[in-house]
Amino acid sequence: MSTTALQAFFTIFTTVFLAELGDKTQLATMLFASDNSNPVSKWIVFLAASAALTLSAGIGVVAGGWLGSLVSPKTLQLIAGLGFVLIGVWTLYKAWSL
Repeated sequence: MSTTALQAFFTIFTTVFLAELGDKTQLATMLFASDNSNPVSKWIVFLAASAALTLSAGIGVVAGGWLGSLVSPKTLQLIAGLGFVLIGVWTLYKAWSL
């Protein structure tokens, strides 16, 4: 693997890993794993959650590749950034209006 590919790998890995920490996906997985009344192995929880995240990421890659062929990367970055800012503003608004 080239240095550029390794740099891209670690950048993507770190970004996605940090984005998923504390996310509802991780919380749902923790709930499944903590359910002691469920006799299912923790490995089944791990494998099912891993498969779901892999499929979700695959859909993201396919959709991103398709969108990238229709819209410039700069426009996609602006849309994604604006979306994150709007979600952040909405989250802050909801937190302060409780």
